[in-house]
Amino acid sequence: MKEKRNKYVFRLLFLPLLVSMLLSGCGTQDESSDICKMNQSNGAPTEVSKETAEILQFALDMAGKTDGALDPTISPVITTWGFISGEHHIPTEAELKDLLEYVDYKKVSLKESVVTLPDRMQLELGAVGKGYTGDIISELLKEQGVTSALLDLGGNIQAVGTKPDGSDWRIGLKNPENEGNLGVLSISDCAVVTSGNYERYFTGEDGKVYGHIINPKTGYLAESDLLSVTVISQEGKLCDALSTSLFVMGREKAAAYWRENQGFEMILVTENGEIYLTEGIKERFTLESDYSDWKVNVIGR
Repeated sequence: MKEKRNKYVFRLLFLPLLVSMLLSGCGTQDESSDICKMNQSNGAPTEVSKETAEILQFALDMAGKTDGALDPTISPVITTWGFISGEHHIPTEAELKDLLEYVDYKKVSLKESVVTLPDRMQLELGAVGKGYTGDIISELLKEQGVTSALLDLGGNIQAVGTKPDGSDWRIGLKNPENEGNLGVLSISDCAVVTSGNYERYFTGEDGKVYGHIINPKTGYLAESDLLSVTVISQEGKLCDALSTSLFVMGREKAAAYWRENQGFEMILVTENGEIYLTEGIKERFTLESDYSDWKVNVIGR
């Protein structure tokens, strides 16, 4: 029994390292990662790990399903804007036109574990990396017999089961315009991911605020009528992918996408101070008293 307990504790203590390893594997800053190897391949085929091939295939599939609102080949554009380095720069129209020549997920070749990119094309899996990591950690915890846990992976929430007393986890939905919460979401055994330009942005010399969510088709800041998108699903990677792509789509197209697809619920906060939530989550969301005058609209199928 003691040996079994020690093995269990060791595996749990290993989790922070595993999280770090998984996240770095999806990033562009670790020179030894598969992503960097592919990005530096100069058009040559690159063999990657099973995990990298799996998350890349998921990203490519989601790019197709969202009609390119999510595109894992957006890396050169994000890099030029300076959202990775922190050295922000507003690209010229000519710069973006050149960069967009190399943004097209359809040109990525993935055959089993071998990836081939056109020369100068680069991948960036940040839009699905944390969600994918949360899925793996959640599954590992369940395999170890954990029935109650709440993970926060840089804002990505992954709930394992319920709270120890059997009640739902209560997750605050942030107000995109200040530090308070708009409301509370009751969840169990699922993931919750929120995206919005209030998370990472910079103010240019022109006085305009530039957010980090880029429309892959234009290379510019996503012109959305949304302030934030929250996605709830059994799959963290799906939450991650959709929270970004639905923001790019805007309210009407996001609602249409939800009606046509299964496996997730969502909460949209609009620029004009309204909340739109899907019917499957309406009983689990409660507005904070300070925002009781906000209009809440239910999206039905």
